[in-house]
Amino acid sequence: MPRARSSRSSAPLSAGVHNQVRNPGMALDLSWVLDSRVNLSATERRVASLPGRRTVKKDAQAAWLLKAVTCIDLTTLNGDDTTERVKRLCAKAISPVRPEILDALGMGDRIITTGAICVYHRFVATAVEALGNSGIPVAAVSTGFPAGLSPHHLKVKEIEASVADGAREIDIVITREHVLTGNWTALYEEMKEYRTACGDAHVKAILATGDLKTLRNVAKASLVCMMAGADFIKTSTGKEGVNATLAVTLTMLRAIRAYEERTGIRIGYKPAGGISAAKDVLNYQFLMKEELGREWLEPDLFRIGASSLLADIERQLEHHVTGAYSALNRHPIG
Repeated sequence: MPRARSSRSSAPLSAGVHNQVRNPGMALDLSWVLDSRVNLSATERRVASLPGRRTVKKDAQAAWLLKAVTCIDLTTLNGDDTTERVKRLCAKAISPVRPEILDALGMGDRIITTGAICVYHRFVATAVEALGNSGIPVAAVSTGFPAGLSPHHLKVKEIEASVADGAREIDIVITREHVLTGNWTALYEEMKEYRTACGDAHVKAILATGDLKTLRNVAKASLVCMMAGADFIKTSTGKEGVNATLAVTLTMLRAIRAYEERTGIRIGYKPAGGISAAKDVLNYQFLMKEELGREWLEPDLFRIGASSLLADIERQLEHHVTGAYSALNRHPIG
């Protein structure tokens, strides 16, 4: 359970608070989509330069890592998931960093939680109950996750069922065939139906970028999903051969920036899959800040789909305050 807040404490440092205006979408602008271009060599040079140009140490690094904790969608999406595992994961989401570490960092009077819990539909009600009044939202993967090849009417019903069980966020997967065949109208209509089915729940569109073959396809799919009303765009299910990368991230962030410039609506971003080390998440944070600004480092606009990442961040924070590394098994996530 979360500790009582002291008189010095302000609002929780996460709890997935959505302060942004919902994305109402817009009419499909095919000319904008078809004109999208990505300079591959320039993109690769840009992201390759990032680790050498940007670095943070000591207290600054600890601060960045604590911020990353508040943006994690703590996730379990395994075939052997159980009710008890989900309950343990929820307990970790409520108290992701051990109290003695927070005290040593001077953050003992702050309530720090992860951004959300992400589970299959079957465990939505379990997670909602376990999280209680913590304010942490439950995100449900939906629409035939991870392949997205279920009949369309069943995908819509799955969204509605998860919302009825208490999910406040829905992570949908698009039909990759629409992207690979250039059927942008079909992708737009599909995404619009998902957005409608979500009702008041925020919707994250998973592009499965590892399946889309080119960065140009990633850019186009990002634009179409935002036009259709996606509140977030997300890289991957975590089940593809290639998941989140910095090159894909740069491409999607620039699509988000272009959409905001045209509509005034801010869209969130969620990299997922393969981000398991604290040093890696820092690069994603740096890129977010450089491309979109400080506002996109908050959980209402930035989420990280991860599980083992939290254990490594907690381990790094412990090293910062004690000078010694502990074994990863001392930082269980569920």
